[in-house]
Amino acid sequence: MPEILQAIYNGLIQTGWVEAVAVIAGIVSVWYSRKENILVFPTGLINTTFYIYLSYKGHLLGEASVNLYYTIMSFYGWYLWTRKKEDHKTLVLQITASTKKEWLQQLAFFTIFYVVIYAALSYAKTAFAPEAIPWADAFASATAYTAMWLMAKKKVESWIWWILTNIASIPLYFTKGYAFTSIQFMVLLILAIAGLISWKEKAKDIKNQHESA
Repeated sequence: MPEILQAIYNGLIQTGWVEAVAVIAGIVSVWYSRKENILVFPTGLINTTFYIYLSYKGHLLGEASVNLYYTIMSFYGWYLWTRKKEDHKTLVLQITASTKKEWLQQLAFFTIFYVVIYAALSYAKTAFAPEAIPWADAFASATAYTAMWLMAKKKVESWIWWILTNIASIPLYFTKGYAFTSIQFMVLLILAIAGLISWKEKAKDIKNQHESA
């Protein structure tokens, strides 16, 4: 058996129930998100709560902060997604694409968080967490911060940031011995691509409806 497959197999055998539940909840949450279903948030909270523990245990301090942020933003997004207009039927928040100004805001948001997280993790690596991987952890974390912020606002581009997060997280978690989580991010990468396609179509339909109204 090739060395990489053997490592994955060994990692799966050693997977604990906490990681297994977190992975399943994460995949289900993203599936609901793609469907624009409000259950994305309660299932997501199960995932993020468990991963705060797993990330801290694996010295992925940036990812631990991300999951804490996810937890807070899940409550915020839950509120935004359930708000309705005065007719009590139409949702206030609908899927939309970002403007050029909003794209610049996203890039600035990402850059600020990347610099801050990288600096914090670089210090942590020298002070008390020698196994930390500052540049990779900071990139995965900063893209995730950006993605969750945009997801709460139902922005199409949130999926682009999720795709970047998933690509970065696959090797990051694998190197820390979380093979099952790495496989989760492979699945999430596929779902994120599907989500991007789905939300682009929905945003286009919503825009056409508004223009014809």
